[in-house]
Amino acid sequence: MSINHLTPAELRITIPADTLGFTDTSELVGDVLPWIGQERAEQAARFGLGMEQADYNLFVLGEVGSGRSSLIRQAMLDAAASRAVPPDLCYLHNFDVPERPRALRLPAGEGRLLRQHMLQMMKSLQTTIPQQLDSEDFKAECARITKTYKDEEAKAYGELDIYAEARNFTLHRESGHLVFTLRGKKGHALTEIEVLALPKEKRAQIERDEQDLRVEITRFLDKTRPMERVMNEALAALRRQVVKPLLEHELQDIRVSLKKQIKDSVKLGAYLEQVEHDVLENLELFKPMDIDDDIRQEALGKVLSRYRVNLVVDNSGLHGAPVIIEDNPQFRSMFGSVEYQTENEVLLTDFSRIRAGSLHQAHGGFLLLHLRDLLSDELLWEKLRRLLRSGRLQIEEPGKAFTPIATVSLEPEAVDVDVKIVLIGSREQYYQLQEADPEFARRFRVKVDFAESFSANTETRRASAIFVAHKCRELGLPHFSAAAVARLLEDGHREVDDQSHQSAIFARTEALLTESAAFCRARGGTLVETTDIVAAHAAHTLRHDYPEQRMQEAIIRGELLISVQGEKVGQLNGLSQIDLGDYRFGMPVRLTARTFAGEEGLVNIEREVEMSGPIHDKGVLILQHYLSALFAHLAPLALNASIVFEQEYNGVEGDSASCAELYVLLSALSGMPLKQGIAVTGAVNQHGEILPVGGINEKIEGYFRVCAAAGLNGKQGVLIPQRNSRHLMLNHEVIRAVEQGEFHIYTASHISSGIELLTGAASGMTEQTGDYAAQTVLGQAQLTLRAYRRAFQDAQHPKTERKHTRG
Repeated sequence: MSINHLTPAELRITIPADTLGFTDTSELVGDVLPWIGQERAEQAARFGLGMEQADYNLFVLGEVGSGRSSLIRQAMLDAAASRAVPPDLCYLHNFDVPERPRALRLPAGEGRLLRQHMLQMMKSLQTTIPQQLDSEDFKAECARITKTYKDEEAKAYGELDIYAEARNFTLHRESGHLVFTLRGKKGHALTEIEVLALPKEKRAQIERDEQDLRVEITRFLDKTRPMERVMNEALAALRRQVVKPLLEHELQDIRVSLKKQIKDSVKLGAYLEQVEHDVLENLELFKPMDIDDDIRQEALGKVLSRYRVNLVVDNSGLHGAPVIIEDNPQFRSMFGSVEYQTENEVLLTDFSRIRAGSLHQAHGGFLLLHLRDLLSDELLWEKLRRLLRSGRLQIEEPGKAFTPIATVSLEPEAVDVDVKIVLIGSREQYYQLQEADPEFARRFRVKVDFAESFSANTETRRASAIFVAHKCRELGLPHFSAAAVARLLEDGHREVDDQSHQSAIFARTEALLTESAAFCRARGGTLVETTDIVAAHAAHTLRHDYPEQRMQEAIIRGELLISVQGEKVGQLNGLSQIDLGDYRFGMPVRLTARTFAGEEGLVNIEREVEMSGPIHDKGVLILQHYLSALFAHLAPLALNASIVFEQEYNGVEGDSASCAELYVLLSALSGMPLKQGIAVTGAVNQHGEILPVGGINEKIEGYFRVCAAAGLNGKQGVLIPQRNSRHLMLNHEVIRAVEQGEFHIYTASHISSGIELLTGAASGMTEQTGDYAAQTVLGQAQLTLRAYRRAFQDAQHPKTERKHTRG
């Protein structure tokens, strides 16, 4: 349990450029870029994308910048390339129920072919049908049918006319109606006045004759109307007889052109038969018409519009399965929609205004979504959950019931969708969904977990260099020398504070590439060198270190009290890290402790004023019980003690100051001073073992800058947990100071070693607690605690004064 004094070589991993196997990254452009350090995620992704069974959707979790989006997208493209091209999706007019358009799936490319053939058929029918209906043979046959009707109708009319003449009525046609008038003796039509002037008997006879004539007219109409109906049916049959062969030929061409096996062949056949029936039922509209016959022209247009094909998903240009990246998921964009137009304050639509969503487009393939986008819209998330449960997609309009004007709505036929959904989210979101929605785990059975760091070796360093080469080519940047790549790799180790592991967040590396290349171009270089990376780092720090600079200036001016020289009882510099999100830095903080006789025990002032977090409070409680165990033979302790972070106004969280708190408390108890030049960080457990902490490099460098500003004297340094040794990736300025003996890095694995370094005296700790040697730290603390007990007992039980009386 001795103190380790680290050498400069132990403070940072250095990667020799000559071990990388290339001169600059231009030599690596042709190499394939692997999944760097993400073997677990890669295997999971390949497995999930290859599973064709339902519910094997993928949830990709990891930090932003880890390559989770770009790598999974490439994996999706690779998997899609080996899959069959899915069918097209069309929506057709439903002749039985127009409000429920029919869905039709056709082999890829044949949806477009069907649409083209139907358009060609409509154009052809508008030309050939009028031609057939205007031919001489057709006209002659129509004339014959019409003449037969007219002859029979004329004969019946003649008989009716004779009947009317016999009763002094004149019969004639007017605007399609039969009109009769009463004649006088001279053959002229009688007026109402003249009729009223006739004798009463004569007028009665006229009324009887008029009634009889009306009866005869009714008989005439009853006789001729069936004749007219027969004529119209004969003419319609003639038109169908003339046009049907032509129409059947057109439709047969369409059937023949769709050569591939069609899953919905029965549905397509039924649709084409309905088209044929509908055309034959509306042949009257195809008759040659005048240019100004707008009404009939509009009616024909409406009929022809029913034969259009609404190709909502066209996969004719695909080679493999579709890969859809939905960056802005909305209800309409994902699940499809129906467009409307306003006419006379009514929203109108038809099957041709149906639009596919990304789920329609991804049928047979893959759809990439970000969970955060979905969770922001409860309606969207709930609809997706129903889709995953049923496997059927129904286009519907959300909020349609609240439309302020009348709406003509559609209910398109629902379709089966086979989509593998790849959902990207954070670890927190993944586990929250696991707990809140048990069905979620059932639907997303493949977890693709992207690591934040990976174990570095020769292969990963080569792969990282290939990444740099590909980014240089992709972004048009100058290539990097081997030495520059080595420095980038070292920065990857610094990102995760680990000499054996490298950061997997390559977004940061990409940003550093871009900024370093800018400095290279500024100096007119053709290769990015280490100096360019150093300059980029310095520029980044300058953009972000204003808060740190202000705090450093406050220390120099004496506004923040930090002592880096001499010795003092009950006072020590702890190390803290401040994380601003875009910048992290370390800063020392003074800890002080006071002790006196009492029974309140250890008081954490930050906790008392609610300026500490639960982890810090836990650390203080551990410290308190460890201290109690050290002096268990003196129990109960008659101790009042307080510990405080001086000039700390923003709150304290974390247990990395536990060691420093214990040291100042032991110093206050023992009266032994602590070296102010050595700052301390580290957590402690109930057995006195020192535990590793985070932000170790920022803490050391921050304290070094404070010492350098005050003046290095060769006695300053830091005491850190021995288990943090592998996390050291200190900057070269600190390493040079260590090389020159101006600054020191000490490590310890147990409290006893640390207190000996800080006081210069033996700790007195042994495996068995009990009386400690007088000249040790614990021995002096023991004496103080015994004195406190006596003082406390005397205060609780004062001696009774003796009264002397004279006798």
